[in-house]
Amino acid sequence: MRVGSFVLAAQFPGQGPGEALHRAVRSAEVSEQAGLDAVWLAEHHFVPYGTCPSAVTLAALLLGRTRRIRVGTAVSVLPTAHPVALGEQAALLHLTSGGRFTLGVGRGGPWVDLEVFGAGLEAYEHGFPESLDLLLRWLSEPAVAASGERFSFREVPVVPRPSEALTDTPGPEVVLACTSPGSVRLAAERGLPMLLGMHVGDEEKAEMVAMWRRCARAAGRPAEEIMGAAHVSAGVCQLADRRTDAAETLLKAMPGWLRQGLAAHVTVDGRARAMRDPYAYTELLCGLHPVGTPRLAADRLAATSERTGISRFALLVEGSGDLAATEENLRRLGTEVLPQLR
Repeated sequence: MRVGSFVLAAQFPGQGPGEALHRAVRSAEVSEQAGLDAVWLAEHHFVPYGTCPSAVTLAALLLGRTRRIRVGTAVSVLPTAHPVALGEQAALLHLTSGGRFTLGVGRGGPWVDLEVFGAGLEAYEHGFPESLDLLLRWLSEPAVAASGERFSFREVPVVPRPSEALTDTPGPEVVLACTSPGSVRLAAERGLPMLLGMHVGDEEKAEMVAMWRRCARAAGRPAEEIMGAAHVSAGVCQLADRRTDAAETLLKAMPGWLRQGLAAHVTVDGRARAMRDPYAYTELLCGLHPVGTPRLAADRLAATSERTGISRFALLVEGSGDLAATEENLRRLGTEVLPQLR
């Protein structure tokens, strides 16, 4: 089992984006000091829900500041990026970090981002498979040409080639965020591990893993690849000597952040959307994830792994909104929870 931190660079009420980003950087540094396996970086545009607009850029900074820990994007939003540009960045980080970079990609949402970056709604609704396949070809082939509906260009050499790295893997690991049966099938057919969201519990995640395995077998993926797929479960972690204290910390801070952050999302086409009740959502997260004593946290992580077959975790540790509390939360995760799992 591998446990990492999930960093949103969340901007809580009364804070500025600089404070949120400073906390994000410190979270990654303390994650390495605390013995965690990875740090996963979210990407958002134009909303205080998360103030990092480029997960690969922040990953580059953090890979330079750390020596051991893996750094991954959770996720880089593919419809608003050119897959070749993203592939070049991923190859660069893979080569220069000694293979410590993981590229997590996802479809994102129908947000105004699609208008600002010129991708359009079509890139979100129908263009994701084409973008994903072009990205995967760029990370595995010596030269690439394209003749699709969205991307068309003559053959060009892949420079730098990620397979030339002196690392344990031929290229950067790619993980796909999955929130629907369609995305699960897409990941399975390409043999990509899934990143599953914090809003769903063990039962639904177990069903998604089972579906992934069925689809991967149907697509002819190798049996060892199917059984060895290291899926990632996103969640929340808040530690305290009493469970009620841990939950209280999150219930005081997270609803304000969620209300401010989620309400700021603007759809590109004016479609109606329902926002979760922030307090009820925080209560849900406290019930699903390792929120409580270190013993409870270890038990919940072990139970989730056993029920779902998931071996990796990306845990949001900044739910208090406070830098000192976040650092303490990370240190307790490393010193009081991880030893119980290992």
